[in-house]
Amino acid sequence: MSTPTGFDELIHPATRLSVVALLSATEWADFAFIRDSLSLSDSALSKQLHTLEEAAYLEIHKEGGGRKRRTRVRLTDRGRTAFDGHVAALRAIVDGAGPRAATGPAADGVPTATPGAAQRPRDHAEAGR
Repeated sequence: MSTPTGFDELIHPATRLSVVALLSATEWADFAFIRDSLSLSDSALSKQLHTLEEAAYLEIHKEGGGRKRRTRVRLTDRGRTAFDGHVAALRAIVDGAGPRAATGPAADGVPTATPGAAQRPRDHAEAGR
């Protein structure tokens, strides 16, 4: 299988993908917000931001100094385009897998799920019935 157009090896690692996805939903985000939202250490986030900044996928703006220093981050147009392309490529990969047969054994001998076999857990209201 060939890699779909738009697949971005730089964005693909889970941490960078999470950072870019978070930034895609906003214009600017504070460093602390990104760090806390993704449960990353300062050093881990700094490393990922630096990598993305070197690729011109994001812009980092630092204000103030000392203990009152504020770091804000935003995706550049290039970063947004790369993210959109990567998401489209991931969708193409998933869609290309196609649905498996609804019943019967798969080609590899592993049974497939049958419709209705996977049921959602009963909620508390249903449990008493």
